[in-house]
Amino acid sequence: QMYVAESGGGSARPGGSLRLSCNVFGFTFESHGIGWFRQAPGKEREGISCIGGSAGTTYYADFVKGRFTISRDNANNKVYLQMNNLKPEDTAVYYCAADVLSPLGVQAMCSGVPEHWGHGTQVTVSS
Repeated sequence: QMYVAESGGGSARPGGSLRLSCNVFGFTFESHGIGWFRQAPGKEREGISCIGGSAGTTYYADFVKGRFTISRDNANNKVYLQMNNLKPEDTAVYYCAADVLSPLGVQAMCSGVPEHWGHGTQVTVSS
C-alpha cells in the first residue's frame, strides 16, 4: 500500500514558525519525489517544495525561498517542511504528495500534479 499522511499544521503569528511532517508509506526516496503543495481559499493549488532522488535534490518555489526548508529522514520514512518567518499569505491547506520521479526532476514534480496525495493540514498565520 502506498500513501502519504501529513501532520503538524496549526496556527502561528506572523514571523513565527511551524514544522509539517509527512509520513511516507510504500515509496522509496531514491525513485520517488515527495513534495509539499498548498491551496488557499479561492486560489489555485501551488507547489511549494519538492525533494527526491538518492541525492535528495530539492526545489523551492520563489515565494518560500529563504523561509521554508524541506528535508527527509530516510530511516523513518518522513519528509519535513520547516516554515520560518511565516506570513499571513502562507495561510492555506498544505498537502504532501508523492510520485515517481521523472527524468525532469523535482522542479517538474512541483509544477505538476503528483499521483498520491495526503488529506491536507491547515496552516493559519494571523495576528
